[in-house]
Amino acid sequence: MTNQDEEKIRRAFTKKDWSDIKARDSWQIFKIMSEFVEGFEKMSRIGPCVSIFGSARTKPDNKYYIMAEEIAYRLVKEGFGVITGGGPGIMEAANKGAKRGGGPSIGLNIVLPFEQKPNDYIDKDLSIFFDYFYVRKTIFLKYSQGFIGMPGGFGTMDELFEALTLVQTDKIAQFPVILVGTDYWKGLMDWMTHTMYEKEHNISKEDFDLFKLVDTAEDAVNEITQFYSKYALKPNF
Repeated sequence: MTNQDEEKIRRAFTKKDWSDIKARDSWQIFKIMSEFVEGFEKMSRIGPCVSIFGSARTKPDNKYYIMAEEIAYRLVKEGFGVITGGGPGIMEAANKGAKRGGGPSIGLNIVLPFEQKPNDYIDKDLSIFFDYFYVRKTIFLKYSQGFIGMPGGFGTMDELFEALTLVQTDKIAQFPVILVGTDYWKGLMDWMTHTMYEKEHNISKEDFDLFKLVDTAEDAVNEITQFYSKYALKPNF
């Protein structure tokens, strides 16, 4: 882009344009507030839940899909509801397991131009739609008593590190963060150990205590139940 091109762009935004943008931003606040209000009202009536994250692209014959369904089934049998992002893949598997177990099956859906639509295993009155990722993540974290990360992509990593950061900085109460699948997470764990910790000193040794790595549905659920055999269930913030 040349200097002339940049100047044309700057001139294209008149004072009226900026005024219109500011006005739209102000009205957007009410949309954001409405999403928080709906989320708080619905979720506050459900009881203790565990969030299960993972790829929307995982197929039903994949071992992690099968495992996510089993984890969710076991969780509801322990008295927890299950929260997912409401879409296909791992999210569908977890909602399916919760439905099979007869427990609350919640879907926090995000409006996207592709890929995302509510799966068939969400309780009809517990399917909530969001336009804003940050509102959705707040609801996930506020109403979750545990986080189970299955293999996933950018969204899963975003939610994982959001949870770890908030626990690390005491912005939310400590709660169990479980990563399922040693083979999948090993590369990330090695990088965190050798680069983040040993080489660059960007995290502390204690930060590795913020999460657990497991390989079975039974172990994932046991980490949750053992944690709450010692600590009371309560809202995160």
